[in-house]
Amino acid sequence: MRGVAAALALALLVGGCASRPPACPAGQQRVRTAQLFFGRDVAGRPMVSEPQFRRFVDDVLTPRFPDGLTILDGGGQWKGKENKLIRESSKVVLIVLPNTPDADARLDAVRAAYEQRFSQDSVLLVTQPACVSF
Repeated sequence: MRGVAAALALALLVGGCASRPPACPAGQQRVRTAQLFFGRDVAGRPMVSEPQFRRFVDDVLTPRFPDGLTILDGGGQWKGKENKLIRESSKVVLIVLPNTPDADARLDAVRAAYEQRFSQDSVLLVTQPACVSF
């Protein structure tokens, strides 16, 4: 009996993790948001300046997400290939994604453009469901 109870408890726990997020409150709608983390000054590479980043926003980000976005200054750290701590300044871009089938392709294009233009290894992307009111 304990085995059945334990299995049932485990199934409920795992099933709860896979369930849909709760419904949005009245007056809000379900969307997805994206956070993009753009590194600016990895050692050994020229720093991406404020004017360069603004030009990137104007040339690449805004045309793909014309409805708006938010840009924050940030700083990050991680362990590099040689297991050494690397710190760099960054820009964090927050976007409420349009409800279109090409939103992920637009994000991928932005990431690829930044990596190529500024010789970056990657641009971190985090997406998540959200409830918003406009």
